[in-house]
Amino acid sequence: MTISVAGAGMAGLVAAARLRELGRHVVVRDKGSRLGGSMLLSSGVVFRHRSFDDFRAECPGGDERLQRLVWERLDDAIEWLVARGAPVVWEETGNPRTVGKRLDPRGLVEALAVEVELGSDGCVDGPLVLCTGGFAASSELVTRFVRPAASLRLRANPWSAGDGLGFALDRGAALSTGLDEFYGRNMPDAAWDETQLVSLSQLYGRFARVYDGDGVEFFARGDVSWSETNVVQATARRPGAKAFYLLDEEALRQTVRERTVAEMVAAAPSEAHVSLPDLPFDPPPGVVAAVRVVASITHTIGGVRIDDRARVLREDGSPVDGLWAAGVDAGGVATGGYASGLAQALVLGLVAAEDAAATG
Repeated sequence: MTISVAGAGMAGLVAAARLRELGRHVVVRDKGSRLGGSMLLSSGVVFRHRSFDDFRAECPGGDERLQRLVWERLDDAIEWLVARGAPVVWEETGNPRTVGKRLDPRGLVEALAVEVELGSDGCVDGPLVLCTGGFAASSELVTRFVRPAASLRLRANPWSAGDGLGFALDRGAALSTGLDEFYGRNMPDAAWDETQLVSLSQLYGRFARVYDGDGVEFFARGDVSWSETNVVQATARRPGAKAFYLLDEEALRQTVRERTVAEMVAAAPSEAHVSLPDLPFDPPPGVVAAVRVVASITHTIGGVRIDDRARVLREDGSPVDGLWAAGVDAGGVATGGYASGLAQALVLGLVAAEDAAATG
């Protein structure tokens, strides 16, 4: 019997490769024009928190069974990728809080390459693994569930528009927690394209004073999480989903991932730089630079509910026959915080494939 995989991002390619290793016939379909999904646009860092307690503390609303599954299986899963030829860029993540590797996204696609039917959402009857990437690219679904103050800029591929979610719901699937949450970055309020999603991320909110256009300082520096996901979600709910990052000399000297804040500010397009006299409010003393940012969405946190075999579940906890979900189609893993979306895609892709191969 053929097992179908919907989506050819990280989760879909992993699931398909593992299914073939297990001797199953698999057909992969993706509505996009290329392989790799949003993983291809990422930094390629696949990580877990150093301890499971850290994971729980970071994402307290997440499904503990799924968190433990991802945390316990990730190291072996990364080694599986490396054994398949995925090129390692860094042996460490560069973050003392986390353990993992940075992989080359294009090389990773090549290592997992399988034949894919492009231009189809892949949601078909029969045994099916949903790996369509969540619903970040659907303004309708983002408005409905995330409820931002304005449309969020998309910091991901344009094809993850909720096809998997809709297909699963039509078959009785339950929704997970975290539907109003997302992972993203505050980006310059200017023109940028998918080649700049990593390089132009304004990842220094922890050092800035954060104001909205009405002059309200709505997020204190001490409250910004290490991933800065919480300040991005807060920005999404301010007027226009925009904010101003105000910086003093000390802030500009700080370092984030081997770049100074001053270098990150300088890299932002000129349209995002605001002279202090042009701010719509009076800046506090000591501010020497201002950057206007806009909230962007990379992937959703909520999705369909699954069990620790990646089977899609109904409200009563029973599995939907012949339906699995991996990647961020499977929701609720990182509710309340942030965890590696690539790690979730990798582990759940393997788990879904293994269960589908045994029962599909």
